[in-house]
Amino acid sequence: MLFQKMLPLRSLWQEISDHFYPERADFTIWRPLGTDFSSNLMTSFPILCRRDMGNAFGTMLRPTAKSWFHLQRRYEKKSDSDTHSYLQWFEETQRRAMYDPMSLFVKATKQADHDFAAFGQCSISVEMNRNHDGLLYRCWHLRDMTWQENENGQIGFVARKWKPTVQTLVRTFGDRVHEKIKTLNLKTPFEEFEVYHFVCDADMYDDGARGRPRWSIWYDPTHDKIMQADPIWGKHYVIPRWQTVSSAIYGTQYSFSPATVAALPDARLIQAMTYTLLEAGEKATSPPVIATQDAVRSDVALYAGGITWVDAEYDEKLGEALRPLTQDFRGFNFGTELIKDTRSLISKAFFLDTLSMPPQGGPEMTAYEVGQRVQEYIRNALPLFEPMEQEYNAGVCDETFELLWRHGAFGDPRAWPRTLRGGSVDFVFESPLHDVIEQQKGDKFLQASKLVGIAIGMDPTAAQIPDASVALRDALTGIGVPSNWMHSETAVKDRQAVQQKQQQAQRMLDSMEQGSNVVKNMGAAGLPVGGGGGGAPPMLPAPGKAAAPAIAAPAA
Repeated sequence: MLFQKMLPLRSLWQEISDHFYPERADFTIWRPLGTDFSSNLMTSFPILCRRDMGNAFGTMLRPTAKSWFHLQRRYEKKSDSDTHSYLQWFEETQRRAMYDPMSLFVKATKQADHDFAAFGQCSISVEMNRNHDGLLYRCWHLRDMTWQENENGQIGFVARKWKPTVQTLVRTFGDRVHEKIKTLNLKTPFEEFEVYHFVCDADMYDDGARGRPRWSIWYDPTHDKIMQADPIWGKHYVIPRWQTVSSAIYGTQYSFSPATVAALPDARLIQAMTYTLLEAGEKATSPPVIATQDAVRSDVALYAGGITWVDAEYDEKLGEALRPLTQDFRGFNFGTELIKDTRSLISKAFFLDTLSMPPQGGPEMTAYEVGQRVQEYIRNALPLFEPMEQEYNAGVCDETFELLWRHGAFGDPRAWPRTLRGGSVDFVFESPLHDVIEQQKGDKFLQASKLVGIAIGMDPTAAQIPDASVALRDALTGIGVPSNWMHSETAVKDRQAVQQKQQQAQRMLDSMEQGSNVVKNMGAAGLPVGGGGGGAPPMLPAPGKAAAPAIAAPAA
């Protein structure tokens, strides 16, 4: 029933893919191999905008050149050194597993990025491979997927159509397939059969889930046979959704791409305008001609070097036997301006104007103006980055971590630090938006330094207000200084303690040296030093000054 209800949505996706993603334009039609994807299009500009946006997702949010995700304890930004070391080990282990060439992570996310840009959602399966020695990521066609939200607004039921060969079914499920499939495997191993895969909440199928939250069910509808049903811990499918509509009447579990929703009318318009201008340009360069009946004796040859034969007895006083049709092309330039405007609207619909920082505007710009431009960039980029990080990257990373942990990739949990046992971890991500937000800390540090310098001139105690070490560390991190360039907080505290001890020892030496100099001066003046029982006599005050207290020499 869910597949039947989504038939109108598949028609919309077909329309979107016809204009923006022709490689995926098989939601309602079947295309044989070798079909020309873009035969119905006059311009490729909408396709290029979708392509640039889809490529930007991976380049900006999942750059392979650096670690784009980090682990931290939930609700805690800082951890002790032992906990931090384990979290870093978890992160490195997960990154190696994800970017293993056999996991197909890059391939799956690249396909999913373009689905997300065009349709506002995508479907990625995260599972162990057939040998259970590595991860496997795959992106599935939205035509073959359907899902339903549960009472909490989360996806609680997922169904997927799959059409594998008989050979693949036997290799995957072994003796659990129907007997007819076993027989066909010996005769026609490459014949295809439709199979359904269901992932549902535990209470939707059976009570024997053994405490696990979901069931994974493989069903053969042709032979009405459940080939496999296993309770699972994870979700199996990660379905990021960009923008959903919240309404009691029009609400749906499926989302939309705000990019293609805004750009679809302009995409239709630019195709029509491009066709009209191409036709007008062709008429201008190769205009239609008017031929006089019975005067032209041959085919009209308008190509270079062509000859058109005219009746020798025709009198051209009656008019030219062959002449071009005069047309008015004054509206051609107006049409080109309309196309430029439409291209600009399509580019804005795909957020291409917000994917790059606004220009600085020259060295004469003040720090305030630069800060305002940065704030504008953050406001414009948030609608693009937030759903990708929370729905997409976090969903894939959480499912991957759960799968690796359940299969022992992180070792025995009893050997973990006590702070990690029974707790939850969160993923934080690096992106251009976060980089800009962090870089502002450097500017704030410089502004704060100037303000503190001014305040110290009025009140020297103002220097005690800021915590310089904490502010400097945040500013250095914000401007992108590598962490291995800085000492850890523990190492800094140890160095500060050693420095304080050295300063105390130096003050003690300075005090002893000062006392020794006093004794030498008193001896040179002929004054008694120590001895007897009275100690050192008081020093005579300088003229015009009060008597200073005596300084006793240190005991021998």
